[in-house]
Amino acid sequence: MALCLVYIDTIHIMVYIYINMKEQKMMHNPPHPGEVLKELYFEPLRLTITQASRGLKVTRKALYDLMNGKSGISPHMALKLAKAFKTTPELWLNMQFKYDLWQAKQQYVVDDVQVLYG
Repeated sequence: MALCLVYIDTIHIMVYIYINMKEQKMMHNPPHPGEVLKELYFEPLRLTITQASRGLKVTRKALYDLMNGKSGISPHMALKLAKAFKTTPELWLNMQFKYDLWQAKQQYVVDDVQVLYG
């Protein structure tokens, strides 16, 4: 059990480092949460999409889409991932928020928006 706890703590540290490295390396382009899920949880734990989808009680397609950046993390999925990997829902939702905001900043120009206050 102690070995498992050390592994989980190491994974949490790796998630933090991975996200920060990805953001700095790609001009602050945060990774999609599905990429983090795949590289820092599925690969080291040798989890398959089938195994994880059963454990998370989601469809294989839903998990496949998430891991391949075709869908995002909902609050419901964040709760499931947090329990499954002993993290917090906020971790997953913050990753999704950072990813979505960066994508929006690349796509939308707000120069024509009028300042309404201050």
